Amino acid sequence: MENQNTEIVRKKRMLSLIQPTGTPTLGNYLGAQRNWVRMQDEFDGIYAVADLHAITVRQEPAKLRQQITEMFALLLAIGLDPEKNLLFVQSHVPAHSQLCWLLNCNTQFGELSRMTQFKDKSAKHADNINLGLFAYPSLMAADILLYQADYVPVGADQKQHCELTRNIAERFNGIYGNTFTIPEPYIMKTCARVRSLQDPTKKMSKSDENVNSYISLKDDKDTILRKFRRAVTDSEACVRYAEGKDGINNLMEIYSAITNKSYDEIEAEFAGRGYGDFKTAVGEAVAEELRPIQERLAVLMNDKAQLTQLMKDGAEKAQYVAAKTLAKAQKKMGYVMLK
Repeated sequence: MENQNTEIVRKKRMLSLIQPTGTPTLGNYLGAQRNWVRMQDEFDGIYAVADLHAITVRQEPAKLRQQITEMFALLLAIGLDPEKNLLFVQSHVPAHSQLCWLLNCNTQFGELSRMTQFKDKSAKHADNINLGLFAYPSLMAADILLYQADYVPVGADQKQHCELTRNIAERFNGIYGNTFTIPEPYIMKTCARVRSLQDPTKKMSKSDENVNSYISLKDDKDTILRKFRRAVTDSEACVRYAEGKDGINNLMEIYSAITNKSYDEIEAEFAGRGYGDFKTAVGEAVAEELRPIQERLAVLMNDKAQLTQLMKDGAEKAQYVAAKTLAKAQKKMGYVMLK
């Protein structure tokens, strides 16, 4: 007779939050978001709009409200299925702020002082070096630990925060007993490295002052083609992947990521043709990749009632999961629980 007590093994849990400050770029999409969609059958995905993190820099309220809504809609538009993933807005789940305070009291001042993002943002916003900016990594740790995440997709600029989260969790578990899953950084297996179109030695960034340096997920086809035609290349006029050809290498990586063609295939396709043809082809491929996302986003933004309901559904599911972890942490620290 078969064993009826066979344990059902749950999928590993993947978590990532995205700030609603500006529209994501092609780099964000190819480097991370497209992979979230591809992994949604492999992992339990938890994705949220990090609106609490956004206010470490002062925001205009009406604009922030619009950006939060639009970013939530964009998570759906890129193809994340709310039936397969947990999608919500961070501030709709009070447990994030509550656990953050408990973790603040278990995070050392010296640890936060060493965070490079705090130093960088303090230099950029010298008129508003606030406590939230300093304690930002504690809130990030709360985001991750609340959901007992196994993996956190990280880029080079987030590795330090992930390591701090691990340190905080290990310290808490060591003092109060096993409470949190220790998360592992997750490096995407197929992750495009998208660089600035105007300075291909730097990554593409939505905060770049030069709008021609990045492709926004909301850019229309004409804008996309114009930006690619202005992309920095070199004087060789030969489409090939090689050291010292940062601009062309960047365009080839983008084209390869979208078409799934190898560099050798791309070189063969554009043999004897100039950079103008290649830039246009890359722009056309990118515009076609983004077109269905933009169409779905427009439909979603025109149905605010549906968006609001999806936000409510996500918040309810997230709060159910988060509340269990928060209660566990509170109980272990000695708080009086009412139920």
